[in-house]
Amino acid sequence: MTEARKVDLTRVRAYGDDLDDGQVQTSFSLPVPFGDEANEAAKQLAMKMGLEEPMIYHTHDLGEGYTFFIVYGKCRHSVDFTRIEVPKITAKKRNFYAINQEIEETFGRKLRIIGGCTGTDAHTVGIDAIMNMKGYAGEYGLERYPWVEAWNLGSQVSNERLVREAVGFQADAILVSQVVTQKGIHRNNLAELIDMAEAEQIRDKILFIAGGPRITHEMALELGFDAGFGPGTLAPDVASYVFDELQVRMKESGERS
Repeated sequence: MTEARKVDLTRVRAYGDDLDDGQVQTSFSLPVPFGDEANEAAKQLAMKMGLEEPMIYHTHDLGEGYTFFIVYGKCRHSVDFTRIEVPKITAKKRNFYAINQEIEETFGRKLRIIGGCTGTDAHTVGIDAIMNMKGYAGEYGLERYPWVEAWNLGSQVSNERLVREAVGFQADAILVSQVVTQKGIHRNNLAELIDMAEAEQIRDKILFIAGGPRITHEMALELGFDAGFGPGTLAPDVASYVFDELQVRMKESGERS
């Protein structure tokens, strides 16, 4: 058995067969017709991307003058893992029973959470996994929580309607699911919602939470949200965060008063 090599976390590189070999795989399409010239264009592009010894592993004619490529190569770059800092949600995750018990004991009322897919987004799989009663992956959705009043508005909800309904619902939190992300439309929708909330003077009165396959907590903060949840999020993750944050705000409000 060979002795394991110690990883230098200040100089982390990709590896495929051997540590630090830099081997990576990437895929992309080019608007060029299938053939030898297309392969050479893909190799030259891969070299400009910083890959050494690029090899075209697979090509596919997409038709109408487009070609798809899978390329192997060696990336010369490295990252200092010890200097990486990523904003994270630090809420204590509880199970279905614990979160309901704590809501009852702390607030003595149901937490009111409204959500939907905004803009032209018609993909409800994310918001349904969090809010619908049956939930997802063995976890009940928020509609099943006895101490949560959940209202799922569904798909293609305008930001104007979401703000209006949230005010009438007296929502504690707004959940926005964004699955469609072409050309950054999710960022535009999310930013517009925050602008409307500020105009209606409700931004600081309601928790704003974004979620979706390309949503990160860091991105959500940049766009003016309180939190962002990515792939793999389940109802207890969201409910635990909402409870913790509302509890903090309640304590701060009591201290100020």
